[in-house]
Amino acid sequence: MLPLFKRNNDKLECLLCPHYCKLTFGKTGICGVRKNTGEKIELITYGVVSGYSLDPVEKKPLYHYFPGQNILSIGSFGCNMRCDFCQNFHISQEIPESLMPEVTINKIIKDALKAEKNIGVSFTYNEPIIWFEFMKDIAESAKREGLHTVMVSNGFVNSEPLKEIIGFIDAFNIDLKAFNNNFYRKLTGAELEPVKSSLKQIASSGKHLEVTTLVIPGLNDDEKEMALQVEWMSGELGKDIPFHLSGYFPTYKRANPATPEESLKKLFDIASEYLDYVYIGNSQTSTGQNTLCPVCGTVVTIRSGYKTRLVNLDEKGKCTCCGNQVYRNFTIS
Repeated sequence: MLPLFKRNNDKLECLLCPHYCKLTFGKTGICGVRKNTGEKIELITYGVVSGYSLDPVEKKPLYHYFPGQNILSIGSFGCNMRCDFCQNFHISQEIPESLMPEVTINKIIKDALKAEKNIGVSFTYNEPIIWFEFMKDIAESAKREGLHTVMVSNGFVNSEPLKEIIGFIDAFNIDLKAFNNNFYRKLTGAELEPVKSSLKQIASSGKHLEVTTLVIPGLNDDEKEMALQVEWMSGELGKDIPFHLSGYFPTYKRANPATPEESLKKLFDIASEYLDYVYIGNSQTSTGQNTLCPVCGTVVTIRSGYKTRLVNLDEKGKCTCCGNQVYRNFTIS
């Protein structure tokens, strides 16, 4: 494993994410879970689990990675961003005083292997990047058993650690929280450019990638900004990258009103001009739920909530009407 810290005078400097936290003895980084214990920066949440559930893979959200299947989803505590609108703030922004390892890798793999319609293990709920060591150990064990691995992340990670992550993670959903750096600085305590670099690095690796933007009224719902974002995505990541527009509801420190359906629909229309697969989530609207073949327009997947019905597809994930390859990671069961 590559070095994740270096000595910087009397401090240890974390090399995992672009914050480059410089820690004196006994201190933890911005993430709250990586601590200077003297000779190294130690992950204090190794084996500590906050969430453990068999979820539909669509819930990640991943709509183009083994649609209709399940995935064992696990998470811990902490995050390297400080989003005031965080929907999982109770685990991302609040670190328990007592952190006792609860779940073994052996249990996780056994549960994943016996779970119904399960394709593998997903690292989600809080930020998986900061759980690097435990995530890596689980993923390598999972892959030896033929299981797939998924990471749902904010993408705020340095290129060398990400290169190693790409080696043991099969599919990614990355939050692109906005397409302006002021938003990132003021609302997340991070920066936009490292996230864009991560997206490009994952896309160029050939691993499966989907992108999500939580739309917050008055903050990142500008139509011109969205046009710039999806144009960049189409050019740098690929026209066929699935893109999820997610509805926001007031939570944590943010009291902006919930995202109107009309706003989501307008942004959906803009994104659809540049991208083949655009979806709307966390909303009651019927727009942006199904998957259509971008070549002939045939409906190939019908969705209601997290229930998925595959239609007009052959056993290889191709549209039966025109032969276009819609899903590359696909199984019928």
